[in-house]
Amino acid sequence: MSDTHERTEVACPGCGDRTVHEVLRPSGQATVRCTDCGHTHKTAVERTERVEREVVVSQEAESLAATRAFAEDETVAVGDEFVVDTPEAILQVRVTAVETGPEQRTETAPAAEVATVWSRVVDNVGVPVTVHPKEGDGRNRQTESHTMRVPGAHEFVVGEKVDLGDEQAEIVGVQIRADAPEYRHEKLDHEGDIAFARDVKRVYARDTQSSAWSVW
Repeated sequence: MSDTHERTEVACPGCGDRTVHEVLRPSGQATVRCTDCGHTHKTAVERTERVEREVVVSQEAESLAATRAFAEDETVAVGDEFVVDTPEAILQVRVTAVETGPEQRTETAPAAEVATVWSRVVDNVGVPVTVHPKEGDGRNRQTESHTMRVPGAHEFVVGEKVDLGDEQAEIVGVQIRADAPEYRHEKLDHEGDIAFARDVKRVYARDTQSSAWSVW
């Protein structure tokens, strides 16, 4: 087990390529272990000053505070993802805001200037699902809200069905989070559109027996 959280990218004799390595023993010739193949070897590692910064981690309605070491010249930006080691668990998070001073937030800043990094968990997420009732079922049902707890890599596909306990619903729209990268639109409503759970703000669905209905 390593006694440091430092990682570096160096050439790996096992992989035959440059990969991310965990630094086991820092020194002039550091002992490192490849995170891809597990090969341990010695190599020269450039040393950079590191700074500890507070990271606030949000998961649904709960938040907790942790710390993480950043290279002093590293840029921290909204949308960055990294691992945070908290007392409760090791979590993959995405940066949602960078705070450089009291009530001073920005999209990006050097780690040396950062006071607090705000983030949310993306490896396991709770996704709100709004379900419109089917028409003409005679029960005067109202729109229902559910929360699906799924891995961050789970795919929501417009036109496909989702299981919500003892009922099924068809996805008709997906609203994308503002911090999500590489989506053409904030709202996806064409059949076959795909979004990862970690990027989703809300899923809109309808009972499988209902007629056409627009969520927008």
